[in-house]
Amino acid sequence: MSPPRSALPLPRYVERKPLRAGVWAYYFHVPRWARKAGCAVENSPLGTDYAAAVGRAEKVLLPAFDAWRKGDSSLVESPATVAFGTLDWMFAEYRSDRRYTKLSGKMKRLHETGFKLVGGYILKDGKRLGEKRLTAIDTAIADDLYEKLLVLKVAGKDGVVVERERRTTVNHAMKSCRRAWNVCARRNPGKVPLVNPFAKMGLQGSTRETPTATYEELVSFRTKAAELGLSSLATAALIAWEWLQRETDIFATFDVSHYRPKEHPNMVRVVDEKTRAESWIPLFDEAGAALYPELMTELDAIKRNRIGGLMLRRDWGERGPWPTWPKPDMPDFTHMSRKTKEIIRAADLREELSFASFRHGGLTETGDAELTDREILAQSRHTTVKVLPKYVKRTTKQIATGTKKRRAVRTKAGHVSE
Repeated sequence: MSPPRSALPLPRYVERKPLRAGVWAYYFHVPRWARKAGCAVENSPLGTDYAAAVGRAEKVLLPAFDAWRKGDSSLVESPATVAFGTLDWMFAEYRSDRRYTKLSGKMKRLHETGFKLVGGYILKDGKRLGEKRLTAIDTAIADDLYEKLLVLKVAGKDGVVVERERRTTVNHAMKSCRRAWNVCARRNPGKVPLVNPFAKMGLQGSTRETPTATYEELVSFRTKAAELGLSSLATAALIAWEWLQRETDIFATFDVSHYRPKEHPNMVRVVDEKTRAESWIPLFDEAGAALYPELMTELDAIKRNRIGGLMLRRDWGERGPWPTWPKPDMPDFTHMSRKTKEIIRAADLREELSFASFRHGGLTETGDAELTDREILAQSRHTTVKVLPKYVKRTTKQIATGTKKRRAVRTKAGHVSE
C-alpha cells in the first residue's frame, strides 16, 4: 500500500521514503562530499512522525553539521556525531536531555567520569565499548566489565606494579550508565532494549573510610604549614575542623563578604555546595565570648587587608585562588592537595591523611563531646542522622563515656554501689 502524497517541506539533507505499511519514513543523509571530508555527523533514521523528524533534523543534526563545516568541535559529543543505537549514542542522548542539563556541575562531572570509564574500555577486537550497539550489551557483559574495571594496576614508587581497588568510582560509573539507559529508553521508545544491563547489579559499597585526623595532628599540621609559609592552608584546615566544611566550600566558595558582613557583624555565612544549603554561624556566645578565638583571629587579619574575593588564596606571588577552573563549574584542587600532602609529610604525620581528614576529625570530635544528633546535624548541616555514622567515627572515648552513663543509671537505681 502506497502512502498518501505529501508536499510538506523537508529540511536540508532529509528525505522521505515510503514504507509497506503505507506511511512515510524520514532519513537524514550526510552528503557524500562531507563524508569524504571526515564529517563526524552520522546518517540517522528519523522515524515516521513528520514533526519529530523535522525537529530532530533542525535542532540536533543540522546544527552539528553546520558546526563541523565551521570547524567548531563543541558539538562532537552530540547525538548527531555518534552512530545511532550505540552506547556512545545513548550517552549523547542523555546529555541532551533536560534530566541531565538541569544537574549540578558536580553531578555532570561524576556522570562524565563514568561514561569515559565505561565507553572508553578497549575490547579484544581493539574497539571501544562505546562503539558497540546496545543490543550487543547484556547483563553478562555488564557484570564482566564491572569486575575488570574494579581493580586498577599502578606502578608503585619502587617500580613494582600493585593492584588498587576503585570500587566507589566503578560503582558510580555503573549507576551513571543505568541512569543514561533509562532516560534514553524513555526518550526513544522501541529503540532501546527493554532490559537494562546496568540495573540490579548488586553493587556493594567500599568499606574504606576516610582517615580521620586527631586534634593533635591538626595542631601539628597547622604549625608546619605556618613554618613552610602556607598559612592559608593552616587556616583552611581549622575551618574544616571547626565548621565541618568541604574543600569546595572553603577554597572555591568562602568569600570575604561572607565573614562578619555589616548586616551580621557577629556571624559568618556558611555555604554548602554539595547540598546547596547555607546557614549563618554565630561567632560569639550570649556573654559575648568568642566561640572560635583562634580561627577568628586569623580571619580578622585576612579581612583587614582584603576588599573582596575569595577568603583563602595562595601564599605567594599574585596570591591567586587555590583551585583552578578547567570549566566554569569545575574547580580543580590538585595543587592544593599536593601542597597539603607536602605539609603532612614534613610534619611526619600519617601518610594516609588528606585534607578531608580534618573535616572528618571535627565530626568525630562532635561524637567525643557527646553532642546529641540534633546538635551534630545543626553543626554539620546534614539533613538526616542516617549519614552520621559515616562521619562520626566510633572512638574508645565514646565507648567509655557510654559505659559511665549506663553505670550511673544503675547506681541511681540502687543496683550498683558508688
